[in-house]
Amino acid sequence: MDQKNILIVDDHPEIREILRVLLRSGGYHVIEAVNGTEALELLNQSIDLVILDIMMPGISGLKTCEKIREDYNVPILFLTAKTQDSDKSMGLLMGGDDYLAKPFSHSELTARVKALLRRYHEYKGKDTVERDHYLRIADMQINKDFNEVFLNGEEINLTEIEYQILRLMVSYPRKIFSTQMLYESVWNEPYFYTSNGTVMVHIRKLRLKLEDDPQNPKRIVTVWGKGYHIG
Repeated sequence: MDQKNILIVDDHPEIREILRVLLRSGGYHVIEAVNGTEALELLNQSIDLVILDIMMPGISGLKTCEKIREDYNVPILFLTAKTQDSDKSMGLLMGGDDYLAKPFSHSELTARVKALLRRYHEYKGKDTVERDHYLRIADMQINKDFNEVFLNGEEINLTEIEYQILRLMVSYPRKIFSTQMLYESVWNEPYFYTSNGTVMVHIRKLRLKLEDDPQNPKRIVTVWGKGYHIG
């Protein structure tokens, strides 16, 4: 198996050292950046995962994430000392895939990294695909093998998490998915009540990209008290 490349972005050298030691012990190749500007210069298609601190001088982690999302779908794991739900939601809204609060354990870091890398490479796929590899519903086409989505013939740029949620729901268009079902299926982790916010943020992001009027969604419909389904 090819060695995975992980870009660490943190202005604290001791945090970078901890991450470097833990990740290298897991067999990963580590690249380091001290701020968002350097991270954007180092980022390329060979990077498999970005671990990004939110609070940094200069370009913040949130702004760095936003700029990364202009060109890349690489998974982003936010590393932050902040634990309020509003801070976590903001990170996810800006394009992050997951977050890890400081201080963190070796096992928790390893589990998050493995899950993000597994999802990314499982759905990353190949450069070309035949048209019968698509799921179709109304005006949407979703590639069944990797992250490629078209709406009215125009390609839509989704993160891997957004793609997996959409692909799952389109695969079962008559099924109502609760937040628990979505979280356990897509994140492949045990569901807790606090996971609701994570799912809701990604549904909101999907609606912003797919709906003509995100305030009155017709493609991803809420069934109050039950969950969501494809309209």
